[in-house]
Amino acid sequence: MRLLTGNDLKTGAVTWWTGKDWSIHIEEAVDVSGNEDEIARREEAARRVNVPYAVDAEMHDGSPRPSHIKERVRALGPTVRPDLTLKPADPEIGNWVI
Repeated sequence: MRLLTGNDLKTGAVTWWTGKDWSIHIEEAVDVSGNEDEIARREEAARRVNVPYAVDAEMHDGSPRPSHIKERVRALGPTVRPDLTLKPADPEIGNWVI
């Protein structure tokens, strides 16, 4: 499984490709295996995301989970303060689907 990630150009937030747009929630990410380069070029040219790239992932408890620790930290937040991690559709931050 491959996921496409990058950073939102306006906010700098880590974003994940959902199949039609970008979301800050990794749970909404879709497998882009075989299409990652084409999607990344198109989205970067449209200036919706900065430096998109593909990462290896596997399903874990029904949600995609990046294989590499660096990408897991980007997806799930700080490793020291679990209370600061981003929750799926966290009502306190609103719906930041980008």
